[in-house]
Amino acid sequence: MTTAGLLEGPVKCSRGVVLLPDTTLEEALRDAYDMVVLPGGLPGADHLKADPRIAQLLRDMLDRDAFTAAICAAPKVLAHAGLLQGREATAYPGVLQAEDLPETRLSEQAVVRDGKLITSRGPGTAMDFALALIEALEGSEKREAVEGPLVRA
Repeated sequence: MTTAGLLEGPVKCSRGVVLLPDTTLEEALRDAYDMVVLPGGLPGADHLKADPRIAQLLRDMLDRDAFTAAICAAPKVLAHAGLLQGREATAYPGVLQAEDLPETRLSEQAVVRDGKLITSRGPGTAMDFALALIEALEGSEKREAVEGPLVRA
């Protein structure tokens, strides 16, 4: 797993948490990945949406038939890159508007997987999202092995 920031240095998240990415996006773009996951929160999702390198990365992932995932406000980045047309997706309430995305089936489910595209609604669905990512990459047995000790039910 590699975390990348749009720029070098720490990233301050929407709730004040500060993360130190492993690398910059520019460096990370030199490698190929099995999955790209976009974090939610504002204004971070807006910064991702405004960066043309992110849109190109997302289109490249789609072309390579690799997994792309986004949670909370970040599905709007997928929409901006054109990845939600003809697909089902979910996001934080109010982030995606049906009238702006007539070819997208919007859902209120905690997590939606449409092919290799995975979206989730927000902080309260983060555990479901994480487990869906594990299942996508490693299969249902691995998901069950991780989920079992969490005592979720």
